[in-house]
Amino acid sequence: MFDLKKVSIFNALSSEDMKELSRYLMPGTFAKKEFIFSEGDPSEWLYIVKTGKVKITKLSNEGKEIILEIVPPHEIFGGIAVVRGFPYPANAVAMEETEVLKMSRKNLLSILDRFPNLMYCMAMNIGDRIKGTHETLKSIALEKVESRIASLLIKLSDKAGEKVPEGVAINMKLTKQDIAEMVGTTVETSIRTMSKLTKAGLVVAKAGKIVIRDLEKLKSLT
Repeated sequence: MFDLKKVSIFNALSSEDMKELSRYLMPGTFAKKEFIFSEGDPSEWLYIVKTGKVKITKLSNEGKEIILEIVPPHEIFGGIAVVRGFPYPANAVAMEETEVLKMSRKNLLSILDRFPNLMYCMAMNIGDRIKGTHETLKSIALEKVESRIASLLIKLSDKAGEKVPEGVAINMKLTKQDIAEMVGTTVETSIRTMSKLTKAGLVVAKAGKIVIRDLEKLKSLT
């Protein structure tokens, strides 16, 4: 059973409010690599990831895909465009088979009008997301690849980290291609850098997931 209380923007709502809100949510399913929306599409829906994960991407001037953010379960996406009413500013693509819940713009604006504290939570969430995107693009422009990958792993551990005996496991499966696209480099460079971090004892791959073995040393690279 999906727990809406785990969606951070809904934390302030009571159980009764949550019941009312759930009536406006519609389910949807997307196959791996399927576009949920494309940059420039009308912003008709706010989305919540139920299962799976979604990447938010843009194309560089050279036509290379850059991942701005990975959205795990219980997180929203498409929020700023829906609230402001302008076209989606990036692409949203399912990274694996993904279930979502979606709310129409009309219903979202009605809900925000009824629950002002929800608008505050939305604003905080959107502000954090914009800051994160700005830091990602700044990192791609200014930092060395090793620093960019270290920063990415630290950010993902904050978002989806789970303590395990070996350290902190990033609770989502990421390919070397995913990592390369998130830091704006080639797959070959991503593989070399991850191998270097593994040999240094900072990270290890276990059951298809990345485990950070020494978070403090990894932070020293950023």
